[in-house]
Amino acid sequence: MPATDASEGRDRERPGRDALPVSRTDPAPGQPLRSSAFRWFLGGQSISLLGSAMSPVALAFGVLEVTDSAAWLSAVTTAALVPMLATLLLGGGIADRYRRDTVLRLTSLGAGLTQAGVALLLLAHQHPAFLLPLSGLNGVFQGLTRPALRGIVANLTAGRGIQRASSLLASVRNATQILGPTVAGLLTASVGGGWAIAADAVSFLLAAACFARMSLPDLLPRTEGGPTMLGELREGWSYFSSQSWIWAVTSAFAVFNALNRGVWQILGPVIAHDTIGAEGWGLVLSARGAGALMASVVMVKLTVRRPMGPALASMSLGALPLILLGVGASILWLAAAAFVAGMVAEFFTVVWETVNNTHIPERLLSRVGAHDEFWSSVPIPIGQLSTPFLAAFFGTAAVAVTGGGVAAVAMLVPLLVPSLRKIEINRNGD
Repeated sequence: MPATDASEGRDRERPGRDALPVSRTDPAPGQPLRSSAFRWFLGGQSISLLGSAMSPVALAFGVLEVTDSAAWLSAVTTAALVPMLATLLLGGGIADRYRRDTVLRLTSLGAGLTQAGVALLLLAHQHPAFLLPLSGLNGVFQGLTRPALRGIVANLTAGRGIQRASSLLASVRNATQILGPTVAGLLTASVGGGWAIAADAVSFLLAAACFARMSLPDLLPRTEGGPTMLGELREGWSYFSSQSWIWAVTSAFAVFNALNRGVWQILGPVIAHDTIGAEGWGLVLSARGAGALMASVVMVKLTVRRPMGPALASMSLGALPLILLGVGASILWLAAAAFVAGMVAEFFTVVWETVNNTHIPERLLSRVGAHDEFWSSVPIPIGQLSTPFLAAFFGTAAVAVTGGGVAAVAMLVPLLVPSLRKIEINRNGD
């Protein structure tokens, strides 16, 4: 469905609930916490996110403890990322074709079992090479999970409730980002990262139990001769590629994500390992979570009529921690910059999720979201694998500072698209 801007696309095909309606067993789709299905979803996500917030710190320092090698750390993280990217688009098709609550409970169960295997290997102090297959399988489950998460909010609420639900989920996610890294840092420094990964495995299994209590409406029966999975995947690409306001943002984040993940997640722990330690790095990550939590709480009530301009402009500040990391800033300056980066990133996230759920037809949400995530994430492995070699050649400081500067500029480029600046969030309806 070609459209020059979001409002045109909305007028031609309302993102209503024709394909999968909001559950009417709960009386107030505009008030998400009154919905039992949303409460079970929120509970499951809360448990899962707490475990997942512990995982990056525990895995990073667990690998560094055995190898003291940034190259091995990038290999382990990339081993999960590549299969995740490879299955994202398929996951979008599955999540739009089948019930999203069923998809979530099955993928959470699989992710829990694979993380349990990772935990056992770390506790046994095995070489990170043995982590690669399990990390890859975990990435597959992530790739199948993410598109379902992108689309399920539109099944659980409607109208003004979409932003409220997105903000509540963001608040929970950010609260776990405060607690999780700090706990993981303390556990890693005391008893080892394997126990934090074990907690993550348990959290996935508990989340699967919560998702099993959700009950979304059954999908409408498919007519004989209806579109195949391949046809539906083509339809998702056609819609994504026709919307300049979507792919402009996706392209900008392709640059930002590659630089941010390469510098922050690879060089960050390496620098911290020699300076502020696992506890200090955990505190810096928690500061980012605190900033994000503040933004998500505010966004429960705040509505900006045309939000994409402010959201993208403020995202340029998200590159500040990379620059400070490169110049060797103290833990206080790093924590302050991480706090600001968390605020602006969460402001953008809530805005973007609300705009997507408002302006993209519900039946296409997971497929379009999968394309958004796929194309914005494809360069990440390049950033993660190349960063250690670039740092060895040009120096850590030069790579971090340059990467931060380029990432900041990338966030401003989509503002050149007129249709993006005109996108509005509907203020009507509760």
